[in-house]
Amino acid sequence: MTTLHERLELGHGPAWANRFALAPLTNTQSHADGTLSDDEYRWLVARAEGGFGLTMTCATYVSRAGQAWGGQLGISDDRHLAGLTRLADGIRAAGSVSSVQLHHGGLRSDPTVTGVDSVAPWADPERGVRALSTGEVQQAVEDFVVGAERAERAGFDGVEVHGAHGYLICQFLDGRHNHRTDGYGGSLEDRARMLFEVLRGIRERTGPDFQVGIRLTPQGNGIVLDEGVTVAQWVLDSGLVDYVDMSLWDAFMTVDEEGDLLIDAFTRLERGQTRLGVAGKIRSAQQARWCLAKGADFVDLGRAAIVHHDFPRRVEADGAFAMQALPVTREHLHAESVSDRFVDYLDAGWPDFVA
Repeated sequence: MTTLHERLELGHGPAWANRFALAPLTNTQSHADGTLSDDEYRWLVARAEGGFGLTMTCATYVSRAGQAWGGQLGISDDRHLAGLTRLADGIRAAGSVSSVQLHHGGLRSDPTVTGVDSVAPWADPERGVRALSTGEVQQAVEDFVVGAERAERAGFDGVEVHGAHGYLICQFLDGRHNHRTDGYGGSLEDRARMLFEVLRGIRERTGPDFQVGIRLTPQGNGIVLDEGVTVAQWVLDSGLVDYVDMSLWDAFMTVDEEGDLLIDAFTRLERGQTRLGVAGKIRSAQQARWCLAKGADFVDLGRAAIVHHDFPRRVEADGAFAMQALPVTREHLHAESVSDRFVDYLDAGWPDFVA
């Protein structure tokens, strides 16, 4: 049986020291222009020091039009490079593999922050959203690829493409609304075209030691489970990524009255040398081991990584370790390198997280 502290070899780039990845967590700590702040640096480097095999940034916007909230980290301009380079150096010095999650909000971008209209695969006049032209779709693909090139220049070990949670790439996969007729909508193959153009472009224009992953939504946001499984299998078969990161929301949930588990729909897929990770309410050593026993190669931690910057080291020392019960105090979070700004975000948006 694979253990949580067994090294994870990937097709490209450095091995991870263990099977723990820091989930890409919105923290609103960046400066208004998307450059890295000291608070965000401390938050991420502390997780690297705490033993995470992979330390990943928050969703990081690849174009100004794709910014979804204030305080979001950016990778859309060379002015972001200095901070990103500092961050990559800090994560590496702490002994962790580093990654930037590349993101475009699409329909969920915030025009009050970006100063421009939001764009999506389809128009939504009531929300002031206009449909991307075919040329603009291709430009969005280029923005993701250039973001990956910029991450590599900054010294990151890799990137994860955000294809989940109802953001731009996930919007293209939405069978309810994406009825484009230009090759980027309609059939599932066409709805997935942008995703594969992004992955192919990144793989072609980054070096042989650069790691590429993708985060996918299994169902919801206009994606039915059968289609979510099909897209995941296409990605696993493509050879374009080193890992697929399935954001399950709840890694232990069932999908039907027979008790079939959502995780099983993905861990049973043929994956060759491509790795598979899962995320969703994994808050104890026992739960993480269960996910590996189910066939996952690694686990993403969100809340548990906020509450304990050194969750992997604690599990290594105590095989029964579990996240401290919520809510936790501001003082506890400050001791875990969570700034006031991040605590305020958690307090406003995550019920019963902050005491």
